[in-house]
Order: sequence, then structure tokens, then C-alpha cells
Amino acid sequence: METKTLDRWGMNLQKPLIIAGPCSVETPEQLDRTVAGLVDQGVRIIRGGVWKPRTRPGNFEGVGAIALPWIKEVKEKYGVKFAIEVANPNHVEQALEAGIDLLWIGARTTVNPFAVQEIADSLKGVDIPIFVKNPVNPDLALWIGALERLDQAGLKRIGAIHRGFSNFNDTKYRNSPMWQLPIELKTKIPNLPLLNDPSHIGGKRDLLFDIAQMAYDLNFDGLIVESHIDPDKAWSDAAQQLTPDAFGAMLKSLKTRNSGLENPIFKHQLEQLREQIDEVDRELLEVLTRRMSLVEQVGEYKKSNNLTVFQIERWKKVFKTRADWAESMNVNPEFIKEVFKLIHTESINKQTEIMEGRKLEK
Repeated sequence: METKTLDRWGMNLQKPLIIAGPCSVETPEQLDRTVAGLVDQGVRIIRGGVWKPRTRPGNFEGVGAIALPWIKEVKEKYGVKFAIEVANPNHVEQALEAGIDLLWIGARTTVNPFAVQEIADSLKGVDIPIFVKNPVNPDLALWIGALERLDQAGLKRIGAIHRGFSNFNDTKYRNSPMWQLPIELKTKIPNLPLLNDPSHIGGKRDLLFDIAQMAYDLNFDGLIVESHIDPDKAWSDAAQQLTPDAFGAMLKSLKTRNSGLENPIFKHQLEQLREQIDEVDRELLEVLTRRMSLVEQVGEYKKSNNLTVFQIERWKKVFKTRADWAESMNVNPEFIKEVFKLIHTESINKQTEIMEGRKLEK
């Protein structure tokens, strides 16, 4: 799949691309005041929810198409571009008729290939930028599939938005960032414009700066952030929205990074460090190989003594002690817990193969 880089969008966009605006367009006055505040902060592309897919019926689902004339008015008044979410061909038709400049497909729509295909078909022959948010659950293939459907429909100005993933174990974030997934997406499609949505990842405004800075550090192409003139009175997602002034202050505090090294001395030093990392990684693999050899011996012992593969007390001990060891070595214990979950799962698989008399995969 080939996509256009930001500088070929024909909208005079430069990295980082910044999109900001209210979660929901509520009233003409709220929209006007928010846009005015954001324009004062240098924002030139406004986002606003017109149709809001909600988890349960009865929650505020957007004011609908009556907001489109209000959007047209602020576009003309302030000279801004405008982006909205679309979830079906009817939304697409109304958005195009209203002169909307940029569209995005939301996380709940991305999970449905039929819905994405209908949107793609409705956009055939239309030259408009369209972004795809990651699906609610961490499914990279589903995310890429949605992008491919748009590409096969002839759309060329395609991008992606990372808004985090549902994870019932996460108590800090509204949606877990799982940074490895957008990084893998960018690896597979290098020219794909990739934005970060810190609002939906964080769910709380005091988390937005750190999330946005991480996105900058990971070389994302920009941000899409929710901003409201009076966040505490917002009709939806009040806790994660910033005032225009607070949003502007956050932008000024973010540090941009260079994506490459021109200084040959720095480049040489970086390559030396990377070579050392490669060597350590090889040592890690050698240690894991030795560990798995011991696991196979344990499996043979359990088989000969008719013991179950999974021993709950042993697992509790491994899970606790490895995290304790990590903390004593100043390594993130939560990271180590995840690592040993994977290692333990593979250990169980190895022992199960031995128990069942299947040939071990080498």
C-alpha cells in the first residue's frame, strides 16, 4: 500500500500536524468560542464530533447534522480546516456536502470490515484526507485491513490515528497505549502519516502531556487532541479535554526530536551503542535457550512422576520473585511481569509437548 507523505497533501501541512477541537460540537456559541481560542494558539485544523458512537444507548451521541452549518460558519469566519468522524455512507455524503476537509473512521467502526468497506465505496472518486483510528482491541491486522480497503477504493491521502486499546487490566489509562503496535504499523507502512490521540489514551487531562511527548519521542507525525472552551461543562468526555490556552501551553512545552543524525561523531557513537545492544540481545537469547533446556528436563521429570504441567504455587513464586528482583535492580517490575508471563507460557507449552509425546519444535 502506497500512501502520501504529509508534505504532499496539498494543504501546506508541516510536521508535526496538529488537530484540535471539542469532543462534540454542542452549540454554535461553544464551537465559535473554542475555535477562536484554538486559532489564537496557532491551530489551523479543527476537529469536532458531529455523530458520536457511544457504548450504550441513552448517552449523548452528538447533535448530528444540525452542527454542519455551524461548522461551515466557523470555517469561513476563522479560515480553518475541519475534521469530523464518519461511521457510514450517509455521514460521508453529508460531510462532503458541507465542505468538511478531513474525515476519520473511529475505533468502533474500524472493527467492522463491512462498515469500513461501505465508507470506502462511498468515497470512490473523492480526493479527501481520511484517517483510520486503531480498532478498540489490539488487532494490527484489522487496522491494516481498514487502511487497505480505503487504498483499494482509490483513496491516496490516507493516514492512521493511534488512540490506544481496550485493556481491562490497565488502571492508569482510559485506553492502553501499547506503543509497540503503532510502531509496527509504521514499520510495515513507512510513509503512512501517523497521529497520536493522547485524549483517548489518557482519559484524564493531567496525563496528556506525557503521552504527547512520548508520541513526539517516537517520531509520530502529529497529534489530534480534544479541546473545549469550558471542559468541565462538556457534554461528553469532560475529564480529558483541555482549554485552548492549556492546549497551547502544552504544545509549547513539548520537545521535538530529530529523526536522524547528521553529525558523524554522534552517529558513530550511536552505532557503537547499538552494536553493544545487539551483543547483549544475543546473550539474552543464549540464556533463554539454556532456560528452555532446563524446562524440558523439568517436563521429563513431571512426565515420569505423573505430575501436572501447571503448578500454581511455582507460578506465584516466579511471578513475585522476578518482579522483586527487577525492582531491586531498578528495572520496571511491571515490564518484567509481562516478560515472564510470556516465558512461563512458553515453558508450559514445552512441557505439554513432552507430556503428550509430541516432537519438540527446534
